[in-house]
Amino acid sequence: MACWIYEGLLLFGVLFISGYLFSTLSQSRHALDNRHGLQAFLFLVIGIYFTWFGHKGQTLAMKTWHIRVVDAQGNALSQKRAFARYIVSWIWFIPPLAIIAPYTLTGGETAVLFMGWVAVWALLSRFHPQRQFWHDVLAGTRLVNAAPADPIKSKT
Repeated sequence: MACWIYEGLLLFGVLFISGYLFSTLSQSRHALDNRHGLQAFLFLVIGIYFTWFGHKGQTLAMKTWHIRVVDAQGNALSQKRAFARYIVSWIWFIPPLAIIAPYTLTGGETAVLFMGWVAVWALLSRFHPQRQFWHDVLAGTRLVNAAPADPIKSKT
């Protein structure tokens, strides 16, 4: 989960620059101008980010935490599988979005609902035999430890 939080911090920068670029190019004068276009553009940017780095095996956050994403056989992901993993990973967000859609909830209530669902989703990974998140299971991928070999042990 620490890697996930770090990934969010890195994505904030990517999305900030992307949002600025979109707003500049579309000449948006108000935050709600062309809101749906901006959301679609940012969805695409995040998709490119995770597909590209998923295909390479690691995002910057995953490198920091020595985590690698591979397919079920332990091979590098194809771009198609990396994109499928990105699409399936939206399961993290779809249920809370569907629940809040018909209601007018405050920001705090929405945050509690999202955090509650993320906690439930994370706890459900404990029921998987390899403790993988369910979007990885559905996409045919898994997260593995990518820590470098200990140089002292490899010399002996």
